Parts: sequence; structure tokens; C-alpha cells
Amino acid sequence: MRAGLLKSVYAYFVLWFYRLAAKGWVPPRWFEPALPSEEECRAFTGKLEVEVVSHCWQYAHFLAYQLSSLVHFPPEKLHLTMTVCYSPEDEKTARLLAFFEGMEVPNVTWNWMPFEKESLFRRGIGRNQAALNTNAHWVWFTDCDLMFRKGCLDALAEKLQGRRDALVYPSEERCTELLREDNPMLQQGAGEPALVDVDDSEFTARHPSRATGPLQIAHGDVCRAVGYCRSLRLYQTPAEQWRKAHEDRAFRWLVRSQGAPIDIPGVYRIRHVQKGRYSGSGTKTRFRTWLRLLQSWYREGRLDRRK
Repeated sequence: MRAGLLKSVYAYFVLWFYRLAAKGWVPPRWFEPALPSEEECRAFTGKLEVEVVSHCWQYAHFLAYQLSSLVHFPPEKLHLTMTVCYSPEDEKTARLLAFFEGMEVPNVTWNWMPFEKESLFRRGIGRNQAALNTNAHWVWFTDCDLMFRKGCLDALAEKLQGRRDALVYPSEERCTELLREDNPMLQQGAGEPALVDVDDSEFTARHPSRATGPLQIAHGDVCRAVGYCRSLRLYQTPAEQWRKAHEDRAFRWLVRSQGAPIDIPGVYRIRHVQKGRYSGSGTKTRFRTWLRLLQSWYREGRLDRRK
């Protein structure tokens, strides 16, 4: 028991060290000296190869919308590899992936990456493996509640022509309000595997100021050289339950960029109150829901003050 407590304290200390380091308190070259310079990154042109890397644990009802968006709005100007990191223990997600695997979509290749759930619970592990092994010109790290709707991927192909940036991100995403589990949109995705779509009138525009976790589009040469937080041991260590994803801050720190904004349409995200990935008591779940609502109100207030 004492050893377990010491391990938890150590992990907590390391997490906070990484978070402070990501704010610029520590030079990133101490942890990742191999980052290629912008001049060393190739300027890819023509029909690009883009890989999307998504994670899903007990969120099949969101992933259904993401995968369906590629069927409804397949790209023409790029080839997309859709990579999903998942655990076979998540039976709903496994059934959903089997459903989509049988679909042939122009310019889309399905790629499922199975993990033991303990490795899936640390998002950086799957992202790192995908980054190091990718053959793509660009890699879009995202979450399964994001959709690529009309015009998104073809506009992305145009905006990425000849760029050498380590990291870019969409300057606009269209989001729902925080939806509860009984919302019709979430209920529709929770049924048997099927193609689903959304009413886009329920989404409003938001303008992120940096490449956040679901909006990180990294240069392929950078991914192959440094992976995704490969040098930060905590973010490559399996966990017993889903861990809150702080890796995106560390990744921006390690690649020395908050991301360059690019104007692309069709980036849609379903926002939701209840986090189904976490286990725990009803009291703990209610507390997390309440905290998530407060965080949302605070962030939206900050966005309003910036306008």
C-alpha cells in the first residue's frame, strides 16, 4: 500500500513538472533535441497523404459521427488514412469499426490500431506509435467527437501545399453546447452501428487560439523524427484507468510551436457533459459533470471577452 502511495505521489509530481515545463519553464531541447528545423522539413505538394489519428474508449456513439462524416464527405484532393486507437474490450467500438471496415470510401483507407485498455488509457501511447510509424505528409491528431464535414479535407489539402510548419490547426471549429446523455444527437449515435449525420444548425463557431488536443495537425517529418511526447516517460506509461489528456500541451512545447492557424471549413465537434470514459462512484461522476460545466462557462466567458 505504501509503495502504491509513493508511486501515485511521484506520478502527480511528474505530471505537474511536465505541465510547468510546457509553460516554458524548461527548455524543450533538454527533452527533445532531435526536432527537425523548418528548413529540414520537406514542402509537400500535389495530392497529399494525410493520416487522422483518433482515440475511442466507450465513445462509440461519438465515433459513429466521425467515421460517418468521411463517408458523407469523402475527400477528392488528398488521400486519407483514418487511424482509430481502440481496445477490443470495448465491444461497442469494435462492432462499429467492423461495420465501417466493410465500406469502400473514395480516397479513404481504414486503419484500426488495437491496444490493451491500459495502453489506450494514456492517449500519448497510441499517438506516439502512430506518429513514429506514419508514412503520411501530415498527421491530424484528434478526438472521436470531431467531424470532417463538407469541404473540410479538400480545403486542408489546399492550405497545406508547400508548408513546412511543425504544427498547424483550424482557425475555426463549430461546436454544440454541452450536451447531456439523453440528447437526441447522442442517442442516435448510441444505437446499432449505422451511418449517422447531424443537424449543423445546432453548432456555433468558436475560434481556438492554439493547436489544442483534437486540432493538432503536425508535419509528417516532425512526427517521424520525434513521435508524440516519446521522451516523456509518464505519457508513454500504461494506466489502470483513463487519464486526463495533458499531452497536447507537452507536444506543443516539444515541437516549439503553439500552431499556425489555417482557414478550413467543416470542422465540427460534439461537446458533451458526461465523461463516459471514467469509472467511479455516482458522487464522483456528478462532481466531474459539475466541474466540466464550470470550466466550460469560464472558457466561453474568456472567449467572449476577447471579441
